[in-house]
Amino acid sequence: MDKDFIYKYIPLAALAIAVIFQYNLFVTPEKLEQKHREILTEISQVYITKSEFGNLKEQLSDINKKVDKIYDTLINERN
Repeated sequence: MDKDFIYKYIPLAALAIAVIFQYNLFVTPEKLEQKHREILTEISQVYITKSEFGNLKEQLSDINKKVDKIYDTLINERN
């Protein structure tokens, strides 16, 4: 009876294993690392770092101060 039980479910087990390998249901560490690198590359192309944002914010603040000085100078010369 044990052999009949085993022989009955061997095709089902083989099918399950084939589906697992065919559809890549389990991820290998190499594939995971490769996908991680792809994500990091895409993120670095789209977004800026926190330090770059701080530098940009500082530059915009400097530009704003200079525009304010130019505006004040023009207003004072007009009066």
